[in-house]
Amino acid sequence: MEQTQSNSKIDQSLNFSIAVDYDQKATEFCPFSLSSPHMRAFHLAWLSLFSCFFSTFAIPPLLEVIRKDLNLTEIDIGRAGIASFVGSIFSRLAMGPACDVFGPRVASATLSLLTAPIVLSTCLISSPQGFILVRFLIGFCLGNFVASQFWMSSMFSGCVVGLANGFAAGWANVGSGLTQLAMPLVYSLFTSCLNIPSFISWRIAFIFPAIFQAVTAIMVLVYGQDLPDGNYKRKKITGTKYHKPSENILSILLNGLKNYRGWILGLTYGFCFGVELTTDNIIAEYYYNRFHVKIDVAGAIAASFGLANCVSRPVGGIISDKMGKRFGMRGRLWSLWVVQTVAGLLCVLLGRVNTVGVSVLVMACFSLFVQAASGLTFGIVPFVSKRSLGVISGMTGSGGTLGAVITQLLLFSGSSKFSTQTSISIMGLMMLVFTLPITLIYFPRWGGMFCGFSIYEDDENFHQID
Repeated sequence: MEQTQSNSKIDQSLNFSIAVDYDQKATEFCPFSLSSPHMRAFHLAWLSLFSCFFSTFAIPPLLEVIRKDLNLTEIDIGRAGIASFVGSIFSRLAMGPACDVFGPRVASATLSLLTAPIVLSTCLISSPQGFILVRFLIGFCLGNFVASQFWMSSMFSGCVVGLANGFAAGWANVGSGLTQLAMPLVYSLFTSCLNIPSFISWRIAFIFPAIFQAVTAIMVLVYGQDLPDGNYKRKKITGTKYHKPSENILSILLNGLKNYRGWILGLTYGFCFGVELTTDNIIAEYYYNRFHVKIDVAGAIAASFGLANCVSRPVGGIISDKMGKRFGMRGRLWSLWVVQTVAGLLCVLLGRVNTVGVSVLVMACFSLFVQAASGLTFGIVPFVSKRSLGVISGMTGSGGTLGAVITQLLLFSGSSKFSTQTSISIMGLMMLVFTLPITLIYFPRWGGMFCGFSIYEDDENFHQID
């Protein structure tokens, strides 16, 4: 980002088909355009991340078949689910600094190409231990979420960055719902139409997500561009406002880690996106066991929860940008707090209702609000630190999966003393509590929820604040 731009004037030799600001970032968002480089980067980012979500959640829809073939116990399945989230935590933490140093294009494609063979290796699993290990390693590919958000923040101006981040993540997250429908169809194609034995069919099915992920990674490398003015290059630049010539990855990392706003956003994201991941894991089984619906109906309900991302997360980005335009940073912060608080209340209610129809209605409303809260969170992230944007994105993104691990261990593991419905309500209460720290976020340039800014543009310290 600033490393690659030596001045704030637009290079007049660059002609863009959409409006840009002085940093050559797009000031408008046209989701159905393939305009290069801004909108092309958007489509490559969400499609690549979509393939990663598809790969990560390709196992759960076939779990009953895999369980019988590998003799998996409930403990094995629970450990494998947690292992998948743990792998994601590590990769998201590492992806932030990788984007700061190498750029989102190379970082994203490299991770996808490294994890695609692991997805393929699912067909070679022969033991419960191998199953847990593969789920842990496949979880790493979700680190591409950080690269996707970083890329959008590099291409789109502050007035539309929440919208771009929301659409990129929202459309990509649809992969977690679509795979619930697609993988059983692929499996059935082999067993019913081609008469291939079940224990072979589920293994062959994983060839498709592996190839899909590898193809999208190659597309990112070939057709993608890190920044409006070219590909990302680490180089020494003098005279910039934010960087010293000797700055390295360690200084970028430390600069991000000492920013308390990143920690608060990571905590907040842990109880919106983290709750979303947890719900993806338990919602089908919840409806099957509590309301005794058919397994295919339970699967359809679970798929609808993930598919809602197509609309709900982009709406969160839209709200963030609209409120930011009208009320500044205060509008973005208040919007996040209100939406996530409502999501927490709906989560509490979800565990309390006793009829399937009302429960599905509450779940639908809950999905809209909790996913919109994720979009609102990443409507704030790009403003936290320009110099360490990747680190802040990584901290926030890994906070999401860490939240999923915590809620899974405390409330939905075999050792939990609460019923599933009670645990869902407790999860909602946790959302309400861990949303409160948003009130502590304050930006000297833009203010916070309860007070205005304290530094003006003409102040000599204005451009030194990160």
